[in-house]
Amino acid sequence: MTTLLEARDLVLAYQGKTVLRDVNLTLASGEIVTIVGPNGSGKSSLLRALIGALAPLRGAVTRKPGLRVGYVPQNLVIDPTLPLTVARFLGLPQRIGRSAVRTALQDAGVPDLGGQQMVSLSGGQFQRVLLARALLSDPELLILDEATQSLDQPGAASFYRQIEAVRARTGCAVLMVSHDLHVVMAASDRVLCLNGHICCEGTPEVVASAPEYRALFGTGTQGALALYRHQHQHGPECDHDHVHEAAE
Repeated sequence: MTTLLEARDLVLAYQGKTVLRDVNLTLASGEIVTIVGPNGSGKSSLLRALIGALAPLRGAVTRKPGLRVGYVPQNLVIDPTLPLTVARFLGLPQRIGRSAVRTALQDAGVPDLGGQQMVSLSGGQFQRVLLARALLSDPELLILDEATQSLDQPGAASFYRQIEAVRARTGCAVLMVSHDLHVVMAASDRVLCLNGHICCEGTPEVVASAPEYRALFGTGTQGALALYRHQHQHGPECDHDHVHEAAE
């Protein structure tokens, strides 16, 4: 695997206050890595530092030269009076060929949305379109910042399964930042739990059982991991009532 970025002895500050310290992280091609942590734990600051938007107080971030990054935000506000189809949205600010639009929507799991108005989309469809937009750059690294915040648990699980499919097809790395502990961890190869520093890291099962993680979030994620594995095994046809019963 190719190393895409590396952080060494990273210390980050915001408005003169240290928010994250002693972070060491390596991200390789093909990995799905999730960053979790409570509010104020340094997740957003770490993300900004990794993409070069925040200069570290100490330490350094090294990125592969010419690294192509696709970004999926948690939301995007569009003027509801603006007539804007999905295909036209994907073609902003520069025109994109129809073939590229079709491929991106197919990869995002919404191949038939090109002609629909952006304002008519459901929350899940909207996030899939944002994913398609990120995929247009053929990213080596796909970053998702709270991308499922507006979705319910089954919708979030479906979205993360699509991310796994994108990784499998393209070999890109995926870096996710999320509060969504119900399913996001189980979609990951590796999880980093932040609370001003990396308090624990490893596979989802290792982190979910770590004392440091349980002190922050409790024990509910263990059941959520089993739920996600169950949904994944049965596939998206598993109905919502069954999913909610399993969660309880």
